[in-house]
Parts: sequence; C-alpha cells; structure tokens
Amino acid sequence: MNRLRVLAFSSAVSSLAVGSFAAETKDEPRRFEWTTKSDEAKKLLVALQERIESFQTGPDIVEAAKRIVAADPEFAMGEYYASAVIPPPDNQAYLDRAVELSKKASDGERRFIETMVVVRANNGANFQDGIPAMEKLAADYTGERLVFMLLGQLYQGTNANDKARTAFERALAIGPTSPRARSFIANEDLLHGRFAAARSEFESIEKTLPKGSVPFAIRYGVTFSHLYEANVDGAIASLKTYLDEYKGSGSNQAFPEVFIWNSIARINLEAGRAEEAMRAYEKGYESVPASSLPEDQRQVWLGRLRHGKCRVLAKMGKHEEAWAEAEKVRQMIDAGGEPAKQYYLPAYHYLVGYLKLERGDLDAAVEHLKQANQTDPFQKLLLARAYERKGIKDSARAVYQEVVDSTANGIERALAYPEAKRKLTSLS
Repeated sequence: MNRLRVLAFSSAVSSLAVGSFAAETKDEPRRFEWTTKSDEAKKLLVALQERIESFQTGPDIVEAAKRIVAADPEFAMGEYYASAVIPPPDNQAYLDRAVELSKKASDGERRFIETMVVVRANNGANFQDGIPAMEKLAADYTGERLVFMLLGQLYQGTNANDKARTAFERALAIGPTSPRARSFIANEDLLHGRFAAARSEFESIEKTLPKGSVPFAIRYGVTFSHLYEANVDGAIASLKTYLDEYKGSGSNQAFPEVFIWNSIARINLEAGRAEEAMRAYEKGYESVPASSLPEDQRQVWLGRLRHGKCRVLAKMGKHEEAWAEAEKVRQMIDAGGEPAKQYYLPAYHYLVGYLKLERGDLDAAVEHLKQANQTDPFQKLLLARAYERKGIKDSARAVYQEVVDSTANGIERALAYPEAKRKLTSLS
C-alpha cells in the first residue's frame, strides 16, 4: 500500500501548509478553477470523485471516467482522472494527455497534475517526493478538498500520522463528508491502542456506503484491529469478506486479487497455520497469469510467491526446500540488474534472516536482519527475537521498543506489536 524519504525543504513548507489547515482565512477559501466549458464534464467529475470517496471501484468507474473525457476531450482533469482509474498500461496515454492539456489549464489543475506525475512515477516508488509540492498547493488552495485528501494519504505513507489526521480533518471540514477520510482517521485509533473503538468506527462508516462498494481501508482496518487483539479468525474473516466484495465488483479485472490472498497467507503463517498459508499464497498467484498486469509486475508477484513459499517451508521445518526457493529469489534479483538489487536486496536479507532464525542459526539471522528494511516493524520483530535467543537482552529490549513505538500503520505493525508489547513486559 515503503520507500520513505521526504525532500530536504519539506519541513519548512509543511509548517506553512499545516498552519493554514486549521486557520480560517479572511478571504473565501480558494479552490481549483476547472478549465472546461462543459457543465456535463464538471458534473461527471464531481460524481466520480464521490464514488471514489465511497470506495466504489471496478469496470463501472472506468466507464464513468471515460464519459468525462468524452464530454470534453480538452479537459485536463478529466484525462487525469481517467489515468487514475484505468489500469496500466492503457492509463499512461491518458496521463500523457493530461500533462499536455495542463499546460493551458488553470494554475491549480496544472500544479496538481504535475505533482501527481511525481507521486506516481516508477509505480509510486518515490511518492514522498511529491509532498512538498502538494503542501504548497494546500497552502495556496485552502478550500480544495481534493488536495487535502491526497496530502493526507501521502503523509500516511510516510508515517507522518499527526499531519495526515490534520489534512483529513480539513478535507471533512471543507465537505462533503467522506467515508474514505473518516476511515483514514479511524486508523489513527489503531496506532493509539484504541482497537475496539477503531473497529466500531469502521463498522459505522460501512453502514453509510452505497451498495457495491469495495472498502479497502475499512476491511483492512478491521483486520488490523483483530490482529492487535490476537483474533486471527476475525482478521481472516474480514479479509475474506473483502475478497468477495473485490471480485464481485469486477475490481479484479483491473488488478488481480493476489494482494488479498497474500495478506491471508501471511496472517495464517505467523499464526502457525503453515498449510493454510501455503494454499493461500498459491491461490492468490493463480490470479496473476491471466491478468492484464505488465510483465515486470507479474515478475514482482512471482517473486512474492516464492518469498512467501520459502517462509512457509521454513516454518514447516523443510529447510533445504526453503533454501532452494530463496536461491530462486536471489536469481530473480540478480537478473534484474543494479536497479533490482537496490530495491529488492533488503527483502532478500529479510528472507534469509527469516530462514536462518527458523533454523536456529542466530548469528547469521542477526547479520541478515540488520540489512533488512529497518522501517518495517515485523522485520524488526525478527531481529529482536534473534537478539533475545542469543541472550542479548538489552539489544532485544531496545528493538522490541522500536516496534511498539513504530507509527507504520499496516499489517506488519499489527502482526508485530502484540508480541513486542508482551516481550517488553517479560524482559523488564
């Protein structure tokens, strides 16, 4: 849903932007001027925004975007929204067209599209690079809720959760109400240990959704709330509900449901249900070959399948088979050249660290886990386990504390937090 590096001048602009969120200005809050003479195009764009805010996806939303383009082929924001909801590789042509049209569009439209090009570059690998420009837009267009919704999501992606909440609250204050914004705010309750309260809010939001919605944030939020409370069955049930919604809406035509299955697999694996985990990883990957994903993305999911199977085999005690899968993962990284090594080597070190830890080779586990992703709470949990088993309690306690203090709100933290919290008590 993390490549986190905020540009050097972000903090200075952020202070300006966040300060403007809460304060009322003497002038009318400024909004984007839509550069189109078509009232139909404007009406259709507002309707599409409302559908997105209510978690409505699938083929219908693609057709809705195409109707905006048909109403006014010269409308830059119409082309942009088409690029946002149409799956790759077809969406690139719409994005290119949006960029070209934005050159003669209003200031707000142009800057927004330019910023989102930065955010989306390389499949969002460096999305945080767009934060400064989005902050400046928020400061200049204090009445444009679209900017605050995107800014809030960018902040969440960098774990700047207080800033994210402020941005989402500003979006709600501008109106209209947004199930997406409410659900993003509910996620903050999870970070502060209010698990039942968060789950209650997610369930309340769900009741407001139109039929056919596919509420990713709600289903995963409920899943996390259950994981924090060690309710594995409740977590998996939430994801299976989402899986049915996702497939039923036709959303899997744009992107395969493999990511949901992988989440189910991972929860099963860490709950000690290795066979169920293996079946879920394999079932999920079945959706990839027949999908419209470009070949490079299919390779990514193949790598994730092998990564997952490797960890399952290790849990099963099949260490030689696990290592054979790990070698395949390393070969895929090597075949991708230097860019693949820079991006995927931390995941490989996580994998090898996992295998070594399961086999009891604690020195090697520590060596590799220290080279894994140091922003991932679950990978830190593994390092803490290794330290503890080596008898280095001070180091273990320090890393367990880092897990508990983490603000990376995702499945990794939800899986790692309960154990880390317990260990801090037992090691004190």
